[in-house]
Amino acid sequence: MEKQHSKGFPLSHVLGFLLSLVLTFAAVGVALKTDLPVKTIVWIIGSLAIVQAALQLYMFMHMNEGEDKKSNTVNILFAFFIAIVTVAGSIWVMSFGM
Repeated sequence: MEKQHSKGFPLSHVLGFLLSLVLTFAAVGVALKTDLPVKTIVWIIGSLAIVQAALQLYMFMHMNEGEDKKSNTVNILFAFFIAIVTVAGSIWVMSFGM
C-alpha cells in the first residue's frame, strides 16, 4: 500500500535552498573578500562544498526517509566510491598521459 504524501508547503525544501545559498555565498565571500593563503581558501571552499552536498542529500533527496535505510547508505557509499575513482582516474590520465 502506498503512503499518502502531504501536499502542504515544502518548508524543508525552502530551508535547504536558503541554507545552500548561505553556504554558496560564504564560499564566495571567503574566496573574494579574505586575504587568507590560497591553500586555506581552497580547503575552506572544499569543506563548505562537502557540507552543502550532505545538506542537499538530506533535504532534497530525502536520504532520511524510506523503509530500507541500509540500502540508502550503501548507495551513497557506492556513489562516493565511483566519484573518487572518476576523479583519481582523470587526474592520473591528465598527469601521466596514459
